Order: sequence, then C-alpha cells, then structure tokens
Amino acid sequence: MTDSTATTTDLDIRLEKHRTELTGYCYRMLGSSFEAEDAVQDTMVRAWRSYDKFEGRSSLRSWLYRIATNVCLDMLTAGNKRARPMDLSESTPLAQAALSPRPDHTWLEPMPDNRVLPTVEDPAEAAVAKETVRLAFMAALQQLPPKQRAVLILREVLAWKASEVAELLDTSVASVNSALQRARATLAEREQQGADAAVSDPLDEDQQKLLDRYVKAFEGYDMTALTALLHEDAIMTMPPFDLWLTGHDDITGFMTTLGSACEGSRLIPVQVNGLPGFAQYKPDPEKGGYTPWSIQVLEISDGRLTGFHFFLDTQRWFPLFGVPLHLEAEADEVEEGV
Repeated sequence: MTDSTATTTDLDIRLEKHRTELTGYCYRMLGSSFEAEDAVQDTMVRAWRSYDKFEGRSSLRSWLYRIATNVCLDMLTAGNKRARPMDLSESTPLAQAALSPRPDHTWLEPMPDNRVLPTVEDPAEAAVAKETVRLAFMAALQQLPPKQRAVLILREVLAWKASEVAELLDTSVASVNSALQRARATLAEREQQGADAAVSDPLDEDQQKLLDRYVKAFEGYDMTALTALLHEDAIMTMPPFDLWLTGHDDITGFMTTLGSACEGSRLIPVQVNGLPGFAQYKPDPEKGGYTPWSIQVLEISDGRLTGFHFFLDTQRWFPLFGVPLHLEAEADEVEEGV
C-alpha cells in the first residue's frame, strides 16, 4: 500500500465516523430521509475533494458541519417546507373521507433511528437526540426560515456555542442570538397548539404494555380494544394522502370501511423518529403471505395513543428500514387456511 493510498483510506475512515450525526443534522434541516442522505454524501465528496485546502483552524467535525450547512441551505433555496397532513388542511370527517395524494416532496418523511442517532453514553444526551427527531418537533423545524433552522439545531440540539455558530455561518454572535430568539418564539407558539408525544427512553413498563395491547388489537382488528387505547383526540395520517382523521370514532370507522383491507395485518417493530413504530404487512391474496403496506409511527401521551401515522410508500420505506418486501405465512396459518 502506497503512502497516498494509506492517507486516502485514513481520510475515508475519519469522514465516515461523522456520517450518522451529519445525517441527523441534515435530516432535521431538510425533513427528508433521502435528501438528508444525499446531502451527507455531497458533503463527504466535497470534503474529500477539498481536503488539501483544509487548514486545520477548526476541527474536522466543525469543517464538515460548515460544508453540510451550505449544502442544506442550497437545497432549501426553493423554499419547500415539508409538512404533515394536519399542517396543511383541516381534519376531514369520515363521511367526507377521500384519498387524494400529494407529491412526495410535500411530506415530512420518516427516518430509522440508527441512521440519525449516534451511539452516546450519556442517557440524557440520547434522550434529547430522540426528542429532536420526533415528528412534531421535525414539523415545527420545517416552519423556520433555513438559517434560523440551522441556528436552532446547532445551538439547542447540538449545544454549539454562539461564537462557534457565528463562525460557521460567517455572521456575528448578535445575529446568531437574534435568530435563535426568533426560532424559539416560533417553536413555543407551535407547542401551545398541541403537545408533543411523551415517550420514555427506553419505554417504561406501562408504555410497553400499551404497545403490546396495540399490536394485539391491530392484528386482531379488534376495534373495541383499539378504541380503548386511543386518546379521544387521537390523530391518524396516511402520507402521501392529505386526508387526516381525528377521534377514535372516525379512525376506527375508517379502518372498517376504506381501510378494511388492513384486516389480518402483521406488525414488525421498528425504531423510527425516536418513537415506537411498526412495519405493517397486510394479507396478499395473490401470492399468499403478507405484502408491505406502511411504516407506522406511534405517538403516546398519558397512557394513550395520541397519534398514529402510516407512511405508505413501501418501495421506498421498507428497504430504508431494512425490513423485507414480503412475509411468508406462518405454518399454523397455512394449516388453518388463513
């Protein structure tokens, strides 16, 4: 191995050490799983190509964040704000429910925890990291202008000093503090409009029992049992459709009418956006077994499910979460003719 090859390999290793945290940063900035990974890849390529110009006045980590920030700000110049269905329209009564899709770039996208949450030893730090990729917080971030978004993430999530953020953004400390104040005010306003999910890390015993009951109720398609688990103001969304429903009556009513094909589904646990979730498979009448239907993300508060969100683009989401695109029927189901 030549010296230049060894140096290149060493640089690759040093850059890769930062991939997960950079993906988390770009995901918070962009609200898109795939755009975040593209942004990080662009960051790595730019860093690799211009490393000979890196003068070492800052750490390699700070330099990478500077590049990643510029990449994200460039991507956000189109002004697109990713959102959840309830950020765009009023709740639809079940009697008027219609499945109208919007383009992919409309929606805030789900993300597996292991792609954006680096392993840290401090439980408090890990808990903060999870809280700041949850759907409600992510949706609030998307309402901020891009530079305010960057300031808030760097200061509040990553705990950078104001002077460090000012240097990264080529601005003054006063400007950073002003942007942070405005961003905090916007987020505080949104918090008053609806509480975020209250999920322990790890799940406490009661929350785990709630999830177990949910799996049993959903797989058994027991609407009475499911109703008992739902908060009276629970929300259900199904991107890419802009429809969203609120209240257990409309939710269970939808599941037994327009959503009745989900009866007999199977759920596989996934870790998504710092929240419990499942890969949902519904029965496949053509091939047998089960076909992918959605990545579910569950929000829990006060011992009830306050939100469950079904992301339906399975050809994109299931490979991202590392779950199979088909489930075989279990032996006892085949014997019973299920």
